[in-house]
Amino acid sequence: MRAAVLQEARKPIEIFDDLEVIAPRAGEVRVRIKYCGLCHSDLGFLTGKSPLMGPQVPGHEASGIVDSLGAGVTHLAEGDHVILTPASPCGRCYYCQRKQFSLCTDAMGILSGTLPDGSTGISRDGQQVYRGCGIGALAEYVTLPANGAVKIDKDIPLDVACVIGCALQTGVGAVLNTAKMEAGATCVVLGLGGIGMATIQGARVAGAEVIIASDPVAERRAKAADFGATHVVDPVADDLQSVVMEATGGIGVDYAFEAAGKAALIEQGIQLTRMGGTTIIVGSPALEENLTIPNVVLFQALEKKLCGCLLGSCNSLYEIPRLLRLWRRGLLDLESMITGRRPLAEVNQGFEDLEKGRGIRTVIEI
Repeated sequence: MRAAVLQEARKPIEIFDDLEVIAPRAGEVRVRIKYCGLCHSDLGFLTGKSPLMGPQVPGHEASGIVDSLGAGVTHLAEGDHVILTPASPCGRCYYCQRKQFSLCTDAMGILSGTLPDGSTGISRDGQQVYRGCGIGALAEYVTLPANGAVKIDKDIPLDVACVIGCALQTGVGAVLNTAKMEAGATCVVLGLGGIGMATIQGARVAGAEVIIASDPVAERRAKAADFGATHVVDPVADDLQSVVMEATGGIGVDYAFEAAGKAALIEQGIQLTRMGGTTIIVGSPALEENLTIPNVVLFQALEKKLCGCLLGSCNSLYEIPRLLRLWRRGLLDLESMITGRRPLAEVNQGFEDLEKGRGIRTVIEI
């Protein structure tokens, strides 16, 4: 098959036509990929922010058409349109039984770049090729556990649908599932890429009264207002702390969502929350970044909270259909999330746009 391969960090991605992908085994499905959105989690492997364990097919925010089925798969059929998810729940493990579906033991391929059995199912010249965030969707085909392919109606455009796989699940899920935001709450969103914009939409759906959006890129701030932000802030030119205090009557926000993957913004989020407020880490900081909580006794005494978030704490089998229902009702804007479309041959230019902060989401047509 044809696929994009990252062989070394800080080197251009190469396109090859000779990769091999396994046929689906029992409980698996093979999908012909149609579209894949580019995410900062993918970019981290290119820049060296995330460790690269070997040659890798990047990409995990994808949609496509079922090509073939392994034994025992009965809920899908060849020709079905599907959205892929990087964290498919098995429904049986310790974490699934406790409704922590995004932490499913089978879903840890999102970190290891493998299938649940430790293999990757992709190779080139006999060498194993890893799967970006457990999927590897910048390729013509992907074989994955059948629960990782969620069927959607065929009238839903696949290029629009693909952004649900990561951006919308993560951002909206961070609000509805991780934070469990109540109507009338106040929040600040730090970083306005695809995840940040989805977080704003999630806060709007939850009925937040105040949604403060912060990003140094003027184009993104303008779009944040369209997605539902009540206040937009340039953190370079403006005093974000003052804006937050003025908008919340001097107490701070109920929730701070860090959506850019920077430890310094997580620390800022803690400072911006009120007593008893919660900071949610939605972005993925570099492996070497550490967090400092100054005056930790105040953090304790003021009962502030810090919470991690992986893929919006989602049960993808439930979440993807829910997000599509919200979209059909006009409560989520998927189309405006996509600010660029490119063919697979221009994948490096797409990642350059992402790194430079140009646009929100670029979708690659395979």
